Amino acid sequence: MRVLLTGATGFIGRNALDVLLDRGHEVHAVSRRSPSPREGVSWHEADLLAENAASTLVREAQATHLLHMAWYALPGRFWSAPENERWIGASLRLLRAFGKAGGQRAVIAGTCGEYAWGAEVMRENDTPLEPATLYGACKHATHVAARAVADQLAISLAWGRVFFLYGPGEHTDRLVSSVARGLLAGEEVPTTDGLQRRDFMHVHDVASAFVALLFAEVRGPVNIASGRAVAVRDVVTLIAERAGGLERVRFGVLARRAGEPAIIAGDARRLHDEVGFRPMIGLEEGIAQTVDWWREQPSTTPSTPGEVPLNRR
Repeated sequence: MRVLLTGATGFIGRNALDVLLDRGHEVHAVSRRSPSPREGVSWHEADLLAENAASTLVREAQATHLLHMAWYALPGRFWSAPENERWIGASLRLLRAFGKAGGQRAVIAGTCGEYAWGAEVMRENDTPLEPATLYGACKHATHVAARAVADQLAISLAWGRVFFLYGPGEHTDRLVSSVARGLLAGEEVPTTDGLQRRDFMHVHDVASAFVALLFAEVRGPVNIASGRAVAVRDVVTLIAERAGGLERVRFGVLARRAGEPAIIAGDARRLHDEVGFRPMIGLEEGIAQTVDWWREQPSTTPSTPGEVPLNRR
C-alpha cells in the first residue's frame, strides 16, 4: 500500500514511520524539512498550513491511504495555542484534496481532550464530547467537519483519540522524561501528590495502533488507549526505581492544577475487539526502556518537573 504520512518527524509520526516500513508499505512522508534519505520513504517538504500545499502534496504522492498526525504540539502551550485554529482548515483541505485525488482510507489523530473529563472511563459512543481546552475543541471541530467531507467524497474515515503517551525520544518537558532526567542528574524532583490517574501507553504501541486502524475497516472514533488507569504517583515511582533516587522525589510539593480531573482513561474495547490491536509493551517495561534511553543521552541540564503535563505528542 502507498501511505501518505503527515507529522512524520513528530513523536508519534516517526514511530508510525518505522512501523509502516517494517510492514513493507511504501511511505510518502511529510515534513517541513526533509530528514536524511531512508530506503522506502519518499520525503515531501511541505507546510500544510499554506493554502495550496495539500493539493500539490496529494498530487505528488498519489497515495491510497492517509495517516494524518500533523498538528501544533509544543508541550505546555498546545492546549491553548491559537495555532490550533489554523490546523482545522489545514486538515480539512488535506482530506478534501486526498479524496479528490482518489484516496480511499484516512485516519486522523484526535485527542482524549475532546471528551467531557470526569467520567470514570471514556467511551467513544457514550461519553459526552465537551472539550475543556481550545486544543480539544479544535480537534473535535475538525472531526465533525471531516466526517462530512469524507461522506461527500466516499472516503473511509476513522478518528483515533490519543490518551497519554511516553517513550524514548519524547520531549524533555513531558512527565516521564522530566522526572527521569532530573533523577539521573542527581537532582531533587518535586511533583504533585500523584494521586490522579491517567491512561498511559508507550509511543510505539500508539503508533502501531494507528497503523492497525489505518488498515482496518473500522470507521468513526476509536480510543488509542491502554484501557488501564494508573496513578501518576505509581508511574513516578517506577521511574525512580529504574533511575535511582526515589528518596529525592518530593511528592506533594507542587499543587495540582485547579479543576484537574481525578481520572482520564479510555475504554479500549473497540481498539481491541474491532481493530484487533492490543498493546505489546507493559508499563514497567516501557518505563525501564525510556529511563535507559535517557541514561545513554549526553548530559544535559534537566528541566524541573512541574504539574503533571497533559501533553499528547
